[in-house]
Amino acid sequence: MRVIGVYMSSGLIVPVNPGRLGVIIGKDGGNKRKLEEAFNVELSVDSEKAVVTVKPREGGTPYTVLKAKKALEAISLGFSVDDALLLADDAYDLEVIDLTEVSRNWEDLRRIKARIIGTEGRFKRTLEEQTGVRVVVGDKQVGLIGDYEQLRVAREALNRLIRGQTHQSVLKYLEREGFSLKKRRLELWEKWSA
Repeated sequence: MRVIGVYMSSGLIVPVNPGRLGVIIGKDGGNKRKLEEAFNVELSVDSEKAVVTVKPREGGTPYTVLKAKKALEAISLGFSVDDALLLADDAYDLEVIDLTEVSRNWEDLRRIKARIIGTEGRFKRTLEEQTGVRVVVGDKQVGLIGDYEQLRVAREALNRLIRGQTHQSVLKYLEREGFSLKKRRLELWEKWSA
């Protein structure tokens, strides 16, 4: 069971991976300050319980608290602080695919993760390049950070790979959809810059 977070009068309590607390805090608290400024929140880290309490600052809203929660979840999953800071922009979102839901056993889980990463990380790198998403493969989950369209394409590519399609057919799908994504972005850019 995954604890989503508990909101108390003292703030939203977010459980985090104990091994990632150092990344959340950063050197001399630098990462913590970056997160607080980007999301207009106050973070209190409890290293013993491996939780972070998130409270809105002056002018902050419950929405910014929830966005900061997503950023903390992203860092806990394995994303860098810079990648998690992308979530401060409303265009970006975090999506987590739970591999235990699609794997039959431990060996199947290892096989699926290996297929997602690819030989020497090539498939993961291609997925990131073609879609523009940031990807992290954890022990039992895959995390994606990107905008709506990027996430849609990346999610479909991963689902195809998990269902057993060959890397070659998934790469063709990515090439086709990656081209469409770039074309749409160019059209939007031209539309709004004119």
